[in-house]
Amino acid sequence: MAKPQILVTNDDGIQAPGLAILAEAMEALGDVWVYAPDRQQSAVGHGVSLHRPLRVTQLKDRWFMVDGTPTDCVMLAVRDLLDARPDIVVAGVNPGANLGDDVTYSGTVAGAYEGMLLGINAVAFSDVSYEPKHMETSGGVAQRVAAMVLGHGLPKDTMLNVNVPDVTEDLLRGTRVTRMGRRHYEDEIVRREDPRGRLYYWIGGNKPSHILEPGTDFEAIEQGYVSVTPLHRDVTNHAVLEMLRGWIE
Repeated sequence: MAKPQILVTNDDGIQAPGLAILAEAMEALGDVWVYAPDRQQSAVGHGVSLHRPLRVTQLKDRWFMVDGTPTDCVMLAVRDLLDARPDIVVAGVNPGANLGDDVTYSGTVAGAYEGMLLGINAVAFSDVSYEPKHMETSGGVAQRVAAMVLGHGLPKDTMLNVNVPDVTEDLLRGTRVTRMGRRHYEDEIVRREDPRGRLYYWIGGNKPSHILEPGTDFEAIEQGYVSVTPLHRDVTNHAVLEMLRGWIE
């Protein structure tokens, strides 16, 4: 029986420790191909490089560096560069949570989302610490979740967003299936002037807080559980359709 074909990507770049951990974890499950950005691409969302050429550089066997976004990496690999269609696309392991509204900004989630758009099982993995000390725990979780997905498959137009507490494996309390919570961002626009007197801006601020609600990814993480959130392709607000029809039609 042929081994599963596994495509691995990330948004932190080809040299990121989390990418190596994820790729190694996937080796136990099938044939692993890595296509990852050549540099940091955090918070690029589902960006695609439409206005410039992309270059792909092979670093070693089945490891390739792309001078583009995570979405570019998955699109190129699946549509052109791989000999066989992947059975699963996995993205990560991201250092830092991708919880709640973070998924709209995350390049990690976008890499998996592109796999989902292409009709492939897809999962994004994040360690919730921005300075992880136990990312190997995320590797173990990733291996188990990917094995489950390969065994059962995911429903059409669905991907999984997985967040893992930054603790040793024995301190994980378990796994919860969750819904997206809500972030409260406190972004600050910092205005500066360069040595030539021209204005420039930094978007920054404090770490975002969140609204703690039952059943959310935030609650699961705060209680020490792995959070597994199914994300759907359809972001239509169905509850508002009839109201708008009354206004417009």
